[in-house]
Amino acid sequence: MFILMKSKVLSSIYTLPFLIGMMIFSSFSDGIAQQNWNTSTEKEERPLFTEHFTPQEFAERRNDVYEAIGSDAFAIVQGAPMPMGFQFFRQNNEFYYLSGIESPYAYMILDGKSGSATVYLQDQNERREYGEGKMLSYQDAELVKELSGIDDVKHITELEEDIECLNSGSNYSFVYTHLSPYENLGVTRSIANRTLTDRESDPFDERPGRHQEFINHLEELTGNLEMENLDPITDEMRKIKSPAEIELITISSDLQAEAIMESIRSTEVGIKAYEMEAIARYIYWKNGIEGEGYYALTHIGPDAYMNHYHGSERPGRDGDMILMDYGPVYNYYTSDMARMWPVNGTFNPVQRELYGFYLEWYETILNNIEIGLTPQEIMQNALAEFDSVFAEMEFSKELYRQAAEDFINSYRDRAQNPGMGLGHGVGLAVHDVGDYSTPVEPGMVFVIEPQFRVPEENIYVRLEDMIVVTEEGVEIITDHVPRDIEGIEALMREEGMLQKFDIKLE
Repeated sequence: MFILMKSKVLSSIYTLPFLIGMMIFSSFSDGIAQQNWNTSTEKEERPLFTEHFTPQEFAERRNDVYEAIGSDAFAIVQGAPMPMGFQFFRQNNEFYYLSGIESPYAYMILDGKSGSATVYLQDQNERREYGEGKMLSYQDAELVKELSGIDDVKHITELEEDIECLNSGSNYSFVYTHLSPYENLGVTRSIANRTLTDRESDPFDERPGRHQEFINHLEELTGNLEMENLDPITDEMRKIKSPAEIELITISSDLQAEAIMESIRSTEVGIKAYEMEAIARYIYWKNGIEGEGYYALTHIGPDAYMNHYHGSERPGRDGDMILMDYGPVYNYYTSDMARMWPVNGTFNPVQRELYGFYLEWYETILNNIEIGLTPQEIMQNALAEFDSVFAEMEFSKELYRQAAEDFINSYRDRAQNPGMGLGHGVGLAVHDVGDYSTPVEPGMVFVIEPQFRVPEENIYVRLEDMIVVTEEGVEIITDHVPRDIEGIEALMREEGMLQKFDIKLE
């Protein structure tokens, strides 16, 4: 700042107006000197390793693999490739679950004899990192070990030689690897298998695929060993979620719940599926998701009968029902829930009749889920409770009564089949791996989604909720989204996003 000096000469030269002007200029100059193009010159690097799981949790998962494969075996896991085009890299579910490492073209050997893990990484790609940010590479070996708890990090070119060494000795009898195609964002195992089957019908595409090429080459390198499937081992591990996993699943479920409730509020005659999907996407991306667990299933009217139909431009008409099922992926974990509601905001008599019947059965199943019970015991208990209620129900058409009886009888059949579950698991994949026909136990996360149809009128009714089992009991973490008729109609009377921010190109 400008300093006043007690001097006769200065006092004669620096008059009061002059001094005030100098002080103002000095303050202004100081402000300019303190400003930059940005608030900081430091670039923000994305985290190199997940902040949601500790290295110890990944190590415990690998320890479970060592124990399962035994001391005369090793397992090898293949990581995901870099995707083509302008797409973010995302590790496949299997590699991420066992390591947390998010680097393309990575491999990992899990040695059952030594109980140690070695990850093989490519060289640093300086050009890509200059434009896209840093990714862990072989040059970061010590950092990778520190962040992930992996025992050793080697260059990718050492992988074949190491496999041959493991094959040539007498210490190992088995090599384990995932024989099913790997999962990734929006790609479940069943979808991956279906895609491979579809591709086989293309006479101009006879490629076995990257994963199958890996298995074929691994068989050549391990001719002295018996190849075993790693899928059943990691599938069973993934069925039981840790508290950290449940926390991420709960966040994902909360986002889906908010997206569906906001879509219900915004619904009015004339609405289209893509408008509701836009609402959901805004809520999802506003809260930091990485993508969607599956394409949006937003059905209007009879389109719902095709339960995985998508991409419709049919406007919602007065008297139509809407079904929405569309879940995000938050830090690798997804959710899965569905709701139905009337376009005009009020259930008509037929909608009340059929939805009311369905809801009564749906709630009966939910209320009978208990730790320690098998799906068959749960269904048997629900049927015993529901039969007297169903006997008193009235239907406006014999067609509807017969459809309802067929629906309930399908559960009588399932209640006698020990191989049937209540629904499917949810976690890293929307149709998560693992056997859910076993008794309910803490750590399970699954959904129920009974599907009621009246084929003659293309009527389809389905709800879906996320169920988390902990030591404290069974919790429906999407229970705050209304299922009852009164609750849905009340929510529809509230103002929605489309009414608040109706931005359309004319």
